[in-house]
Parts: sequence; structure tokens; C-alpha cells
Amino acid sequence: MKRIVIMAALLMAACQPMPVDGPTDLASAPVQQSPVGGEDGAACAARGGKMLPQGRMQTLRCVVGYADAGRRCTDGEDCAGDCRIEDGAGEAPRAGANAVGQCQVNSSRFGCYTTVEGGKAESTICVD
Repeated sequence: MKRIVIMAALLMAACQPMPVDGPTDLASAPVQQSPVGGEDGAACAARGGKMLPQGRMQTLRCVVGYADAGRRCTDGEDCAGDCRIEDGAGEAPRAGANAVGQCQVNSSRFGCYTTVEGGKAESTICVD
């Protein structure tokens, strides 16, 4: 029985996100020179982005902020990124319900959110 409890504790600990060392906001994060997905820190900075740890594996990826972040929208065509309802912004509407979202803050694909297309909520997804 003791082994089962220990194994369960180890498995649960393995599912926790890895801690991030240093800043994670776009303004204060240092530019990294590590190549990720074919893009290095210099190329990312040239696009106005920062190399930030993303996802459960905390892999460095280029994250670019969007000028229209937070603007009300009803479709992805209204935004530089996606039109979303972020998790934690209240109860997400059911898929297919009329919805108004906000333009996403940056190019990160990670987190839980509901995409809004054509004024209708899509299914809520969590990307980690």
C-alpha cells in the first residue's frame, strides 16, 4: 500500500509544470540566442518578439505581442491573432452560442481559451 501512495505522489509531481527562472513578460524578458523551431533570438527580436519558455516542457519559443491586444472582436479576422475568451474571464459560453471575445495578447498558443469565429463560440481548448 505504501508503494502505491509513493508511486501516485511521484506521478502527480511529474504532471506539474516546470518552474520558470526569470521574467516571463514580454517587456522585461531577455532575448535568448538559442535556436528554437528554426528561429533564433535575433530573428525573433527582429519580428518584435522575445524568446520565452512555453508549454509544459518550457521550450523557448518566439512570442510576439499584438498591437490590438484586448480589443473586442467577434471573429479572428478582426485581430492580428485569434479572437478569444480566455479561461478565467468568467464562464465560457457553450460551443455554438453567440459570443464576443477579445483579440489575443500575443502569439503564444498555450493556455485554456475559447476561440470566437463568426460571432459564435468554438469549443474551449487547453494547450499545454
